[in-house]
Amino acid sequence: MHSVKRTRIDEGIIDRLLGLDSSKIGFYSDVKQKIQELETANSTLQTKQNELQAVFDAIGNGVAIYDANGFIQYRNHVCPRLFPLETMLGSSCRWLFHPEREQHTHDDCIVAAALNGDSRNLAFTTSENGRARYFEASATPINDPHGENRALLFLSEVTHRRIQELQLMQSEKMASVGLLAAGVAHEINNPLTSVAGYAEALIRRFRDDPELAGDQRLEVFQRYLNVIIRESYRCKGIINGLLTFSRKSDGSLECVDLNKIVGEVLELVRPTATAEKVTIEERLAPELPPVQGDAAGLRQVFMNLVMNALQSIKGAGRIILTSFTHDDWVLVTVKDSGCGIPQALLDQIWDPFFTTKAVGQGVGLGLAVTYNIIHRHGGEIIVETRENEGASFTVKLPA
Repeated sequence: MHSVKRTRIDEGIIDRLLGLDSSKIGFYSDVKQKIQELETANSTLQTKQNELQAVFDAIGNGVAIYDANGFIQYRNHVCPRLFPLETMLGSSCRWLFHPEREQHTHDDCIVAAALNGDSRNLAFTTSENGRARYFEASATPINDPHGENRALLFLSEVTHRRIQELQLMQSEKMASVGLLAAGVAHEINNPLTSVAGYAEALIRRFRDDPELAGDQRLEVFQRYLNVIIRESYRCKGIINGLLTFSRKSDGSLECVDLNKIVGEVLELVRPTATAEKVTIEERLAPELPPVQGDAAGLRQVFMNLVMNALQSIKGAGRIILTSFTHDDWVLVTVKDSGCGIPQALLDQIWDPFFTTKAVGQGVGLGLAVTYNIIHRHGGEIIVETRENEGASFTVKLPA
């Protein structure tokens, strides 16, 4: 804000100017009173200015005032953090809102609308280093009795909130896809049962009918039928795993074999891993002690960990799943050869909605949900990682 210059006139100077003539004492008193009133007004104005400056500095959003021609007269300390060049003193609203147009103000510009007496709101997006930034702006007219209106602009960055909204939308969409997949799985399972059943019936027919069994022309048919049966049951296994995974948990605890849980998860994930040229190795200890737990919740845990490992690998790579026991604990480790996690982000990976993935590839809830499920089971989850050298997550549950 522009400061007010205070002027104080030395009373001794006035005495010398006016002299000691008693006829001038009344005039001198009036001048002295006017000076005191002026000083009081200046002091009040300075106090109001300090209050206004404190208000501007306390506002967490960017605040700027545009003159009647659409040029910035004032900006608070937040504006340079958001748009250092576009909100410089004397810069046009064109720089921020319509850089592609020649006019300083334009009919579509919210500042121009405010200068014409209308309040306007605007949501817009910019890009910085390939990442989108989301902003909201509102312009309000400042009425001037002399007819030259100005515009008050509020500017706020809403990138974090907008990304959360997009992630929630993606999460809801994936939940709908999951429900749809469960319904489709039921519909596919029945035809596969029929295909496998008729193929087995044909195999029995070949076996029981000597005439068909001895026909060399039909020898290849039995081999084809065996392939149909094998692949049909493999598809049924995947679908049953999908149905098991999509089944809603009732929160009840039972004796759970973690090796079996891991196997069910890998049955679903392995086709994707094969397509991505990622090798999955299983190093599961035989006769692993059972744990007391929620099977559906633990499936969610290992699905999250394996999918995170898979998504961290760009190109060919490897995921190793190891199960073992230590003292009274059962442990399962998911280790990958992916990009790893920067040390600076390790404290944030368990936070809800925190993710390093692009929008649409993750909603930032996987590890938060995983942590809560393991904590609810009285267990621990330990992470070891180095950037660009992969990561290892170990789930530790009481046997």
